[in-house]
Amino acid sequence: MNETPAGAQRTISQRLDALPFTRSHGRVLTGSGIGWALDAMDVGLISFIIAALSAQWGLTKGEGGLIASIGFAGMAIGASLGGLLADRIGRRQVFALTLLVYGVATGASALVGGIGLLLVLRFFVGLGLGAELPVASTYVSELAPARIRGRIIVILEAFWAVGWTAAALIGYFVVPGSENGWRWAFALGAIPAVYALIVRWGLPESPRWLAGRGRVAEAERVVADFERSPALWRRGSAPAPAPAPAPAQSAPAVAPATGAAASATPETPAPERLEPVRGGRLAALWSAEFRGRTLSIWVVWFCVNFAYYGAFIWIPSILVDAGFSLVRSFAFTLIITLAQLPGYAVAAWLIEVWGRRLTLSVFLLGSAVSAILFGTVHAEGAIIASGMALSFFNLGAWGALYAVTPEIYPTSLRATGAGWAAGVGRIASIVAPLLVPVLLLAGGSGLTFTVFAVFFLAAAGATWGLVDRGGKALDDR
Repeated sequence: MNETPAGAQRTISQRLDALPFTRSHGRVLTGSGIGWALDAMDVGLISFIIAALSAQWGLTKGEGGLIASIGFAGMAIGASLGGLLADRIGRRQVFALTLLVYGVATGASALVGGIGLLLVLRFFVGLGLGAELPVASTYVSELAPARIRGRIIVILEAFWAVGWTAAALIGYFVVPGSENGWRWAFALGAIPAVYALIVRWGLPESPRWLAGRGRVAEAERVVADFERSPALWRRGSAPAPAPAPAPAQSAPAVAPATGAAASATPETPAPERLEPVRGGRLAALWSAEFRGRTLSIWVVWFCVNFAYYGAFIWIPSILVDAGFSLVRSFAFTLIITLAQLPGYAVAAWLIEVWGRRLTLSVFLLGSAVSAILFGTVHAEGAIIASGMALSFFNLGAWGALYAVTPEIYPTSLRATGAGWAAGVGRIASIVAPLLVPVLLLAGGSGLTFTVFAVFFLAAAGATWGLVDRGGKALDDR
């Protein structure tokens, strides 16, 4: 691997961080967000489909949990492999591959006639979805200006609420509409993947990754395109540097930057040197420098995944078991889902005011309180109110988590670190749907959601083992 000149990497990083939010940033955020929303729509739809198939196919609780968990098993493997591949072959290529796998498997799921084939296809859907999320957050964070990076990642994560809301709408209007309603739900989930795949191929590769691989001329061209792009939002950003002409392909180093990049102060952190890691990238996550933050972020991801997927995958079925009709339980779930968007909005504002760790821990504490309330109330109004609070705090926490995760590692390890954290989290999302029927049988919804609250509290405590890189250059280790 070619070694990146230190000055080249520093110049590219400084110029990216000095930019306002441009039209090119908007394209990156929207293109990545579409894929993010598709992921959410698929995960959300399966909760409605499980409830419908339980009635139509006579599925047991264990079989329903298996359908949910097999997808998360694929997501665990996909997240781990996706991060490693993204650090090796690039962010954009992995995006396209994940969407292709997801689209084909989701479309084929609409044609299945039994649980066996559905389980196989759900595993492949999980492979695509699992690799998508950590790579997307890594990619967007590497292009976002440092001053608003956390806010942009929370906005990216807010596309999850858009997709989950779409799933709730399809679940309410389409799934119970006919015997084949669940098949149409799968078909609707596959169609937009074609569009997202086209959008993704139109996005640029991460210039930080390109520079780290010695492809400096390509990185320079991407940065110059962003510098020429019209500004959409300048608040809180330094004046954009004057556009720099792209060097010739054969240029061994970059030309001196102009504008803000050229006037960088000595306080600007030195770039990381992307030297080969002894033992590989995974071993580097557990080196003396990173082991504390790796352990903390893995604990947070594991606990949040366990509580979130354990709760939200089963909420429609839990409401049906509580005596509400299928349509009415789906309507309650739709209303609860709508609270996700304000949760993201508040987290997006607080993350640059309070910082990453405080915002994440406060939203996790709010999730714990909401989970206890949801598990103990019985009146319709209280169920909806506590469910909306759970959505608000839990999804705000997800936004903060996706913002902090890529920032705690340097460029050479960023996608690997984010991918393995997500992969460890997916282990919990495999276990939780299988464990929920056992918890419900042992102590009802009260015990079940108390367990979720304990996991939220453990995650809140683990956040304080992370580093907070709010407003700092990504290359600052």
